[in-house]
Amino acid sequence: MSISETGKIERNATKHAMGSVMGAGILMKEGRVFKKRRMGTFAYHVLSLPAIILSGGVVFIPAIQTIYSAFTNWNGISSNKEWIGLTNFQELFGDWIFWKAVINNFKWTLMFVTIPVIIAMTASVIMASLHLGSKSFQIIYIIPYLLAPTTNAIIWLNMIFSPNAGLVGFLQKMGLNITSPVGNMDTALAGVAAVDMWHYWGFLAVIFLAALRQTPQDQLESAKIEGCNGWQTFRYIYLPSIAPTVRLMLILIVIYSFCTYDYIYLMTSGGPAHATEVLSTFSYSLAFSAFKFGKAAAVSLVMGALGCVAAFFYTWFSRKEALE
Repeated sequence: MSISETGKIERNATKHAMGSVMGAGILMKEGRVFKKRRMGTFAYHVLSLPAIILSGGVVFIPAIQTIYSAFTNWNGISSNKEWIGLTNFQELFGDWIFWKAVINNFKWTLMFVTIPVIIAMTASVIMASLHLGSKSFQIIYIIPYLLAPTTNAIIWLNMIFSPNAGLVGFLQKMGLNITSPVGNMDTALAGVAAVDMWHYWGFLAVIFLAALRQTPQDQLESAKIEGCNGWQTFRYIYLPSIAPTVRLMLILIVIYSFCTYDYIYLMTSGGPAHATEVLSTFSYSLAFSAFKFGKAAAVSLVMGALGCVAAFFYTWFSRKEALE
């Protein structure tokens, strides 16, 4: 073997050794980075452990107990829970009050996904177009939402719906044949919903206004140059821009509507003659008036199932947007 060939072999061996050393260094460095990431992830899990324990104690454990109670005849007092299978659900599905509550929940949802959304959207678009989105307007709109439901209910029952000292009584003295809507079986649900919508639409308006402000100004200027009117600007510029926010709020409204309780209980307690009965008030009356906690838990499971359907659609829409 010549000297040149020997030198060439030595150089190749040196390069191979250096490559092996560099490869080993890179692997060691990647190992240290991976170990550091694992330690960081472990630290995050440790820090989140109190929240997990709290959620388990406040949410998951009561949820499991509710699911189990729905298949028993527990009265809420006795320590014994006798397993009765699907009897509670069979009795519910044969109870006309339950179906009345379900229908009222759907009516409530239909009213809430239309009327307050349209009012809030109109107000927010006007404020965004006329540059009236000052803090004073937003504070005025959101004041009813900040007041406690008890306060709002007392205001409407005594200052608006009262036939003695409220607006209804004043109109009656003026000669108008008008009665309190919450005292009429045909109008009670709409009357209570009107109070809740009055308290809620300002919050929606503030949310929609914040979303409208994120609309690119160049698109608005282009629409103005092209001669678009107000409806066209809203339809083709504003609405596509805030569509994710609107979709999220609609899903939350649906979930909220099937869990609504406070205004109905404060103003009518489900009356008159179950005209405003919803699933939440029906469950409450079963639990704390009839002491049928097992059947009340079954009603709660129905409410949870309806809420899960709405949550499923929200998750599906969110995943679809992420893929797009």
